[in-house]
Amino acid sequence: MGEHYLDTVGVGSSILLVPNLWKIFRFFRRETPSIIFKMSNTEIRYEKGTAGAFLAEKEQLRHDTIAAKVDGKVIDLQTSVQDGATVAPIQASDDEAQEVIRHSTAHVMADAVQRLFPGTKVTIGPSIENGFYYDFDRDSGGFTEEELADIEKEMQAILKDNKPFVRKVVSRDDARRLFSGMQENYKLELLDAIGDDVPVTLYYHGDWVDLCAGPHVPNTKFIKAFKLLSSAGAYWRGDAKNKMLSRIYGTAFSDKKALRAHLDALEEAKKRDHRKLGKELDLFSIDDQIGGGLVLWHPKGAMVRTLIENHWRSAHMKHGYELIMTPHVGRSKLWETSGHLENYADDMYAPMDIEGNPYYIKPMNCPFHIAIYRNSLKSYRDLPLRWAELGTVYRFERSGQLHGLLRVRGFTQDDAHIFMRLDQLEDEIRRVVRFSLKLLGDYGFTDLDIMVATRPEEKSIGDPAVWEQAEAALKSGLEAEGVAYTIDEGGGAFYGPKIDVKIKDAIGRVWQCSTVQVDFNLPERFDLSYIGEDSGKHRPVMIHRALLGSIERFFGIMLEHYAGAFPMWLAPVQVSLLTVADRHVEFARKLESALREKQFRVTVNTDNEKLGAKIRQTRLARIPAMAVIGDREVEEGGVSLKTRADGDLGFMDVEKFIQFLEEKAAAPEI
Repeated sequence: MGEHYLDTVGVGSSILLVPNLWKIFRFFRRETPSIIFKMSNTEIRYEKGTAGAFLAEKEQLRHDTIAAKVDGKVIDLQTSVQDGATVAPIQASDDEAQEVIRHSTAHVMADAVQRLFPGTKVTIGPSIENGFYYDFDRDSGGFTEEELADIEKEMQAILKDNKPFVRKVVSRDDARRLFSGMQENYKLELLDAIGDDVPVTLYYHGDWVDLCAGPHVPNTKFIKAFKLLSSAGAYWRGDAKNKMLSRIYGTAFSDKKALRAHLDALEEAKKRDHRKLGKELDLFSIDDQIGGGLVLWHPKGAMVRTLIENHWRSAHMKHGYELIMTPHVGRSKLWETSGHLENYADDMYAPMDIEGNPYYIKPMNCPFHIAIYRNSLKSYRDLPLRWAELGTVYRFERSGQLHGLLRVRGFTQDDAHIFMRLDQLEDEIRRVVRFSLKLLGDYGFTDLDIMVATRPEEKSIGDPAVWEQAEAALKSGLEAEGVAYTIDEGGGAFYGPKIDVKIKDAIGRVWQCSTVQVDFNLPERFDLSYIGEDSGKHRPVMIHRALLGSIERFFGIMLEHYAGAFPMWLAPVQVSLLTVADRHVEFARKLESALREKQFRVTVNTDNEKLGAKIRQTRLARIPAMAVIGDREVEEGGVSLKTRADGDLGFMDVEKFIQFLEEKAAAPEI
């Protein structure tokens, strides 16, 4: 079921389509309320306002036209357009076409499922980024890999018939009778959710029909390259109180070359999966006995995390922040005042009763930082105050949403709050933007996408005029720094607008990372003030900001970005000393001690194995440098060095070797 419903197309009670537009030889207009296309063997009538007819009239149609963009909105070729509309064709290779192709492929998949597994009920099947899914209610549960292969074959058989997608507008009663007769109870529930002012549309291909807003391709012939990827469980409407459904994920592209490139990228992503690498490299684990979404950090993973946190602390102190620490729980009154219980309760854990008072484990750090601000009277001379905390918070993520380190229930946020005068706001935004870009660059992320997220329509607190003021300050700060940005309409937090910084990893995936949020509302709710130069009370402005986001999530992103091969300054083990024979162990142990004194992270491999096997073990462990120690190295006091970045560097004496490590293992300058 799509997102938007559109007007009907037709003359009388007929449903008029635009199939086989690539076969059009010529057309001419008659004195009728329709446009007639003369085709090789058929004559089809269309309403004058139909998008397909409009484009043909303008002689813009090509054989691969699958949809149209009308005043910036994508519609299918069956949908009528209003007088004066700007209409442009969309070809199969265009970016806008992919969503149409994928949504149409989802329909064909659902058709195949119901043919192969009678009695299975359909729910929703939208296109998503890079693919599509459809949720099914099936008595026997999920789909096996063998069944997915069978569904693919059945889809190919359906496509051979080259069926047109038929759009039909019907009354609610007709739709209800149709889906009642089909015993499609989920469709009846979706039908009830459609607003009274929205037309009800059905889409057919062959005999299969779905309640859907479209748009769709003109004909199944346009579905040329697809792949079913996986099956998973999903609650109906995302609510754990509802029935668990069986979801099939797939992807589709306009041609097989694009599909192959995407599948290759998925294979690469699979190799880089942080859960797989975390186990292989012994970095972290999640134990069901402890609970889903709660991370156990193993020594190597804890080392990398400690390096990230130490760099973070040093960078913040240099950039004018003071470090604070706050508790993990707070009384309910705190969360009532902050607005979290009103706007965020579904994502919080249930309260604990402590001496008759309800306490909540914290989902955010901001109310605690505000409490520190309120602890003493502030002067205008004290501002801005920049307070930062690596604060662990807890949020109730549903079981089906948990995903390794990327979606957890307990995580440490690299949080900071800045309290300032209004006249300091733009300068502080500029400082935060510069700091964010520098810190992300330290970890190798320089390809960024920056957005300003504005007030959400449904959940927000505070005066709209204040929101506009905050949004203007964010835009002004970015523009002053020469940073390009786009607008995310309605994407702000419930208490204020924000800047979102998205990073692109080594294989082109985009991840949400830094966020900078201006907040005029919490200072009001908590009655914060400072004494101004006029000796009167004034309200401060707050900035909430997290540069890395959550340490857990950032670690997972970084692990996949580097495919486990961290740069030397972050590697849990920086160098491995490999002995050729037992007679070389003593020298290796002395060198190990010397390196540890200089705080290098080193390991010695003295296993009774051939050197080739030791080299392979080092590479599999993603250790960035290996130093081989044999007879020559012992006699001349050095090592034969190989690194991941520089290759075979040959023999180095110990002094030069240590100098080399000091240079290569240095953390980025703060």
